[in-house]
Amino acid sequence: MYRNHQRKLSAAQQYYILQNSITCPGSGKPHRYRFVWEFEARPMPLSRVYSLRLTYRQAGPVPQVVVVNPDLTVLAEGRKLPHVYQQTPTRLCLYMPGTGQWTPDKSIAATIVPWTVLWLFYFEQWLLSNEWKGGGFHPEEDDGTQ
Repeated sequence: MYRNHQRKLSAAQQYYILQNSITCPGSGKPHRYRFVWEFEARPMPLSRVYSLRLTYRQAGPVPQVVVVNPDLTVLAEGRKLPHVYQQTPTRLCLYMPGTGQWTPDKSIAATIVPWTVLWLFYFEQWLLSNEWKGGGFHPEEDDGTQ
């Protein structure tokens, strides 16, 4: 029986795609089978600029995105941040692992990066309304393995 399996993108290929993406200018540190990509995002024209760090390990669980600046816990003014795996440093929950929403055959630049910007958009709405409108399940903080 024939199965249509997409070929997984290597860490080097993912890094190359990010380097050449006009929607995600940034800089990175490639290593064998992994990389770190640092970039800035502004979810709306009048929004603040967020500095982010994306870490990817080819054999690891999932790409991880951390907000480096500003400190979201300070912006939250004592409220617990919604839809994150970790409060400090703030590690974003961008999709439900294990559902196929993101798999290693998909470009990080075309999935994880836009999902990060969308998360920031919903975060800014949450700051004003105290209601998370981004949907999804709200994970408990974990040990960083997801």
